[in-house]
Amino acid sequence: MERPDFTNCRRISGRAYNGANGKKIAVEYNGDVYMLKFPLSADNKPTELSYTNSCISEYIASHIFNMLGIRCHETILGTFKISGKEKIVCACKDFTADGKELFDFCSIKNTVIDSEHGGTGTELADLLETIEKQEYVSPHVLTKHFWNVFVVDSLLGNFDRHNGNWGFLYDKNAEKAEIAPVYDCGSCLLPQADENTMKKVLENETELESRIYRFPTSALKLNNVKINYYEFLMNTDNVDCKDAVERIVPRINIDEIKEFIDTVPYITDMQKEFYKTYITARYEKIIAPVYEQIHNISQNEEPTISM
Repeated sequence: MERPDFTNCRRISGRAYNGANGKKIAVEYNGDVYMLKFPLSADNKPTELSYTNSCISEYIASHIFNMLGIRCHETILGTFKISGKEKIVCACKDFTADGKELFDFCSIKNTVIDSEHGGTGTELADLLETIEKQEYVSPHVLTKHFWNVFVVDSLLGNFDRHNGNWGFLYDKNAEKAEIAPVYDCGSCLLPQADENTMKKVLENETELESRIYRFPTSALKLNNVKINYYEFLMNTDNVDCKDAVERIVPRINIDEIKEFIDTVPYITDMQKEFYKTYITARYEKIIAPVYEQIHNISQNEEPTISM
């Protein structure tokens, strides 16, 4: 497994990246532009971590998205020395390096001028309305993408998929837009969990289940309340959401995901066991039951007879 040291890579000026989850700089590595994401400080949080595991979460979650056939930015784990201290960083290949511009969904929402809601609002009904009314990409294609990502975020426990961390790539020369690769996955997989928390989750079924059925919740809201992944998926009547479950679940190979996690550098065997246990439990307790329920309902429906 590649373990690059990015400390002496050429830093690229003129590039700056938005977002609150840690520092970010642009560097050249192997001839390509990468955004280096540094771990967010865990100061003033009830944890023994000095820095969160957000870079590890970014790396693992991004690879899982790609494994499931949802285009996500390419990531590499490496190190960077600051004032003599070595930090684990996540290098994310810059998908705007070819000149395309990233328009986040917050900006897209602001182009829908007949909506009464602002770009930052995460009420589900408002987002779905924006998807239908925006004029950048096919609403049908965007709807499928939105729900595909929602299902995988459910699997990975992402608590921060807000309007600023997904969107479109716009080619101003061709005057065309496309859905951007999935990015900013550092809020998946309980990034603030320290070693003690991980041990509790591994040793106590109640601790594990609380992090599946109660939290983390989605950043999206239903009637101004953050969506509980399990409750929403088990009770939704949204056909597009159900279709996404049927598309994504057959692609999930838990054994393949576990094999990948075993190759992740810089983390301990206990951490690897934690990530494998957490993802498997979310699959078995949320995703698989929802999939089975959808199939049972469809099989029990009365057939339509054409006259």
